Amino acid sequence: MAERIKEFFEEEGYTEIPSNLPQFTIYFRMENHYVNVFHVICYDDNFNMSHDQYMEMKGKIKELFLQKGIGQIHILSLIVCNDAEKAARLCGEDAMCWVIERNSGRLLVSGHQVCDFYGMRGKLENFLTARQEEGNQKCGNSLQKQEKTKYQVPVVTTVFVAANVIIFIICTFTGNLLYNIGAVGLAEFMNRKEYYRILTSLFLHWDISHLTSNMIMLYCLGEIVEKRLGSVKYAILYVGAGVCGNFLSMLYEYYSGSVVLSAGASGAIFGIIGALLILVIYNKGRLNQISVKRLLFMIAYSIYSGFAGSNINNAAHIGGFLGGMTAALICRLSGFERNGKKHED
Repeated sequence: MAERIKEFFEEEGYTEIPSNLPQFTIYFRMENHYVNVFHVICYDDNFNMSHDQYMEMKGKIKELFLQKGIGQIHILSLIVCNDAEKAARLCGEDAMCWVIERNSGRLLVSGHQVCDFYGMRGKLENFLTARQEEGNQKCGNSLQKQEKTKYQVPVVTTVFVAANVIIFIICTFTGNLLYNIGAVGLAEFMNRKEYYRILTSLFLHWDISHLTSNMIMLYCLGEIVEKRLGSVKYAILYVGAGVCGNFLSMLYEYYSGSVVLSAGASGAIFGIIGALLILVIYNKGRLNQISVKRLLFMIAYSIYSGFAGSNINNAAHIGGFLGGMTAALICRLSGFERNGKKHED
């Protein structure tokens, strides 16, 4: 604040009188037959001064200019303080005294004090207002810049991607071993009671193209949803949506009479898409440059591609999508081969 005050008086043509006391600063400007003086007091919490000492100080300032042969001396005290009431007690009944509230940057003028001082009140108020707005803008820009430059790695999404890639690399060396014990099908789940497969199948992919397309979608969309939901809720949503997809896949297998062995993260990824749709809707139709229209187009295209392609487990996609939507709605944010056939989730 002291630097702002100094800047103001320099712009108005006032000269500073050096002082050995940092709490006191004197600015003056010579006119034709008189001098205008501002006596600035930085009244900090640790600084104590009585009203009598205050008035004595003003008397000494007047004597200083009288010694220079100046007869007309106009002195206004300007008290910069966090506590306006404390500053008012210091001024007492002195009419030639104003207060600047340090925190708000406002100029306070009581009813018994002079309403103006040679046109300086309006200038001082405008100056303080402009500097306060400038300070707020700089603060806002600084925070905005920090938000832009600050990048948080989506931990859970990264772990899921890494796990899928590592397991696929292992599969390239072990052949069908992991697929035979990890992919999910109705017979394996119900007859053999290998319930773990409903989870292990989420981390298996049949080929590199299957893995690549899923991991790109997982990282790009998962990053957004994880940041909005938080890591724990996001992890539960991802796994829960994948499980929902596998259950609907087995239900379809039961009613259609088909026998398939499914693997892939697509059910969980469609769960992320379903959650993202809910988040975009709750965010008034747009989130991270994603609009409802774009997202609906992507969903429609993905479902169409699933039906148009071969060996695509659309039931798992739909189940995961519905599971993700349900999980996101629960969160309420404002403020989840047999017979020669392989199905890719």
